[in-house]
Amino acid sequence: MEVVLSAIGVITLILVILGMGVWVFAGLAIVALLSLVLIGDVSLDRSGAILSRIIFRAGNSWELAAIPLFILMGELIFRSNISDRLFRGLEPWTRHIPGGILHTNVFGCAMFAAVSGSSAATTATVGKITTNELKVRGYDRDLSIGSLAGAGSLGLLIPPSIVMIVYGVQAEVSITKLFMSGVLPGLLVAALYTGYLMTRALMNPSIAPKEVASTVTKWQSLGLLFPVLLLITIVMGAIYSGIATPSEAAAVGVLATLLLLLAEKQLSIHIFREALMGTLLSSTMVCSILITAALLSTAMGYLHLPAELATYIASLDLSPAWLLLALALFYILLGLFLDGISITVMSLPITLPIVIQAGFDPLWFGVFLVIMVELGQITPPVGFNLFVLQGLTGEKIGRIAKASFPFFILMCIAALLLCIFPEIALWLPNALS
Repeated sequence: MEVVLSAIGVITLILVILGMGVWVFAGLAIVALLSLVLIGDVSLDRSGAILSRIIFRAGNSWELAAIPLFILMGELIFRSNISDRLFRGLEPWTRHIPGGILHTNVFGCAMFAAVSGSSAATTATVGKITTNELKVRGYDRDLSIGSLAGAGSLGLLIPPSIVMIVYGVQAEVSITKLFMSGVLPGLLVAALYTGYLMTRALMNPSIAPKEVASTVTKWQSLGLLFPVLLLITIVMGAIYSGIATPSEAAAVGVLATLLLLLAEKQLSIHIFREALMGTLLSSTMVCSILITAALLSTAMGYLHLPAELATYIASLDLSPAWLLLALALFYILLGLFLDGISITVMSLPITLPIVIQAGFDPLWFGVFLVIMVELGQITPPVGFNLFVLQGLTGEKIGRIAKASFPFFILMCIAALLLCIFPEIALWLPNALS
């Protein structure tokens, strides 16, 4: 019971400090220090010495280098016309499908996710084109917004993924294998979204006006998809062929993006400067949270909280199904208030030992965790994709959240299928290892 009280104490500290409006990275550092001093009865001097060493060690992690590079790649693409060409390239191929060019949200986000590790960047880049086009052409507004909110979250699941890099660093598992494990689940989620849009369109054809594209137009449009397909091939090919690590592949991707924009005369000092500034802001936020999360992980280790909590939960003799249900509800609750990276780094010191002791594969759990984080992207009050869409569409956050709800349910179904058939995540890394 003592370990439960300690866990409750730590969670209370986190909720109180973050509830006061303290920045997440500062809140994590404060919670780590107070946990050692108040719960662990470690002196203030010793606590400071412990945490200072962890800050230096966490800040020197080579794997973190991939994060600002993938963010820079997404920022450069966001400021080019590649997203417009992506839409125009996909449009002729989706017109004949029930639901029409509503599917450009799903297909466009799935493709862009393969060159950007950010959900918000994926939603913003695809949405800046599709939201207005779908509105002008008379497509159902709620489906247009909801499908983009749901599909935008694929930026976290389809590799490369910043959240997967964060998980891989913390869980000490192969980031390359994590990337492989996200491919089929990402395609599964995209297929569920596409199936839902087709079903809605067949039930009510008025939500998607019929448009027809000629065969010539279809094949000509493939040229418009070339930039994205080229970047996907370069980045993923470098990783899966073993030529480059994920961090090195991120650098290769940035270089390829710069050369592509330069060749197409889209690169300017202004665009490059704006992309660097956006990358600096995002990377500083992500990396500061990661470093201070390492402080919290260390504090939890000194309190022996993860191991003892795992032992306590194991003594409850919960079935794997009940354990996963409890974890799913826990992560959905966190997703109401925190961003994906904060959820990952704050929860993992406690949940990962429990999951491993229960016999789950850490690679599989990484994918399960990412899907839980994706759910948080489309749930108010702190759903990042909802805020991005509010800025793009001008609609009220309540309407956007309501439009996103069917896709929230579909993602829950994907998580359930992943639990029933874990090979969805594990087959590809096992086959290619």
